[in-house]
Amino acid sequence: MGDKKGDLQGSILTEDVTETKEPLLYKVLLHNDDYTTMEFVVLILVNIFHKSQQEATSIMMNVHNDGVGVAGVYTREICETKIVIVHELAKKNQFPLRCSMERE
Repeated sequence: MGDKKGDLQGSILTEDVTETKEPLLYKVLLHNDDYTTMEFVVLILVNIFHKSQQEATSIMMNVHNDGVGVAGVYTREICETKIVIVHELAKKNQFPLRCSMERE
């Protein structure tokens, strides 16, 4: 019959060290076009990206003046979901509004 203490002698207890990494972040970009109204872009920014009216207006002006504006920064999955929602709403409202994502 073995001694329980003897069974553990020579054993090395190791602790698994796992490093938690922050998820990669991506920017959702709204792109300017000649047909989507400024009001619709602001509506998207307020309702989908939860921006204040003032912040949404500022982003919309960036889209209008610079051709592109950052709607928000999220994880990849959230970006992809928001892009699908924006494209569906734009299509439903007969606007060609496009958005894309870019790694932060």
